[in-house]
Amino acid sequence: MKRFVTQMSAVCLCLALIPAASHALGKKKKKQTDLSQNPLANVNSKQPDKELFDKAMKALKKGKYDVARLDLQTLLNTYPDTEYAMRAKLAIGDTWYKEGGSAALTQAEQEYKDFITFFPNTPEAAEAQMKVGDIYFQQMEKPDRDPQNAMHAEQEYRTMIQQFPDSPLIPRAKQRLREVQEVLAQRQFEIGEFYAARENWTASIARLQTVADTYPLFSKSDQTLITLGDAYVTLAQMTQKLNLPPKAKEELVQAYNDRAAAAYDRVVTRYAMAPHVEDAKDRLIAMGRPIPEPTQAELAESEAEEGSRTNVHIKDRALLLVKPGPSTIRAARVGEPTVTDPPQTTAPQVREATAAMYEAAVKGQPIPAPTQGASATAAAAATSASVPASGASSGAAVEMEAVPTGSSGGTSTSVEVINPSANSSTGAANTSAPATGTGETAAPGNGSSAPANPGAEYGLKPVGPSNTNAPLPPVDKPAPAPEQINDVKAGEQSKAQVQTGTKGKKNVPVDNSKESSTKKKKKGLGKLNPF
Repeated sequence: MKRFVTQMSAVCLCLALIPAASHALGKKKKKQTDLSQNPLANVNSKQPDKELFDKAMKALKKGKYDVARLDLQTLLNTYPDTEYAMRAKLAIGDTWYKEGGSAALTQAEQEYKDFITFFPNTPEAAEAQMKVGDIYFQQMEKPDRDPQNAMHAEQEYRTMIQQFPDSPLIPRAKQRLREVQEVLAQRQFEIGEFYAARENWTASIARLQTVADTYPLFSKSDQTLITLGDAYVTLAQMTQKLNLPPKAKEELVQAYNDRAAAAYDRVVTRYAMAPHVEDAKDRLIAMGRPIPEPTQAELAESEAEEGSRTNVHIKDRALLLVKPGPSTIRAARVGEPTVTDPPQTTAPQVREATAAMYEAAVKGQPIPAPTQGASATAAAAATSASVPASGASSGAAVEMEAVPTGSSGGTSTSVEVINPSANSSTGAANTSAPATGTGETAAPGNGSSAPANPGAEYGLKPVGPSNTNAPLPPVDKPAPAPEQINDVKAGEQSKAQVQTGTKGKKNVPVDNSKESSTKKKKKGLGKLNPF
């Protein structure tokens, strides 16, 4: 019995000591974790540069950015060869970055750029480049506002991906780049729709084609291509109404319809799981074109993109009303963003390509294939033609001659008067009358005399009265002014009253009882009213 009691006491004592031991081990582990946070120096080191660096980090953590910058700058000036120099230089940029504000962010960008210059091959250089992109990302505005910050953010993230491909921050940089390109694509798409609503098809096609080529991960790529195809269909319908040769008109309409069908086909194949793919199929059926079948790889790619997008909820829309920045909720989470922009399509290129199409169709030549970017400029420059006028069937483009300049450096215009009669007494056969600077023609010289009727020999009659020797009629004398009739003597009527009176009745007596006068005598009870 005594032995059993002894064993039970030992077990209870062990159970009582277990929490205390675990608490001690926990405290010891926590202390070791805190001391090992800084891998650049010994945890037990009491060196002055380490103490100064730790003090600056504590101030930065508490939001005392001025104190942290002062300590870090003191560290760099006092200990230029310290092992904390690289981290201190990067931490100075962090103080400006966390302080916020346009001025502070500008200073932070400069600090990060200096750090990349001094330490280009360190892992921290990728971190600095990533923060430069984040500076512009935080200052981005909505798609209908100034796009400069978004464009700078896109460029900085692309630099990050290209210069530091092995950095662990690359996935984050690619996602930020997708979100930035979502905002830029939304801007171009809205501008293209704006031009399409106002039937400016040249500008609309340029914007929509740029979006389709540059931002394939855009959440509204299917709508972009459908709007682009609708623009080509509208141009085909407008071409049918032009006064062109039947064969040329047929070729132009066919070319526009082919481009529209190509845009619809891309929606069906590249964006097979997009919300508006059925609209593209309906348009192909209406045009009598076959519906293409997407491959398994295209289906998987489109499904992954659409599945990675986040749906926009009501709270997101409400937050967008008060949030200064753009919404990037619909940006894709998978896929490779565009790192190098393809050649951009501009409105002048589209206009010149359209002129080349019309000229080739009118001349009976094959219509050139659609080109994009810089190649469109080269193809259009080779043609250097304009859209033919209605009713034109053939012929080269109209060329404009250079206008000669006068001796004074201004522009002079000359008019050539052709005289059919070589023996005319009016002057030479070809006379040139230069215009003066004020828009008036120059007067003839003193030695020249103009004939009375220069157009008599052409059968023209002179303009003006036939009898020029008759005296002019005398100038009509103005009628005398009427007499003043304002002053009328007592007991007399004015002439105006006599003239405007009843016909046949003059000097009509005036009934004073019917006139309103302040001197009229009051009768009856009216005498009692003082007013």
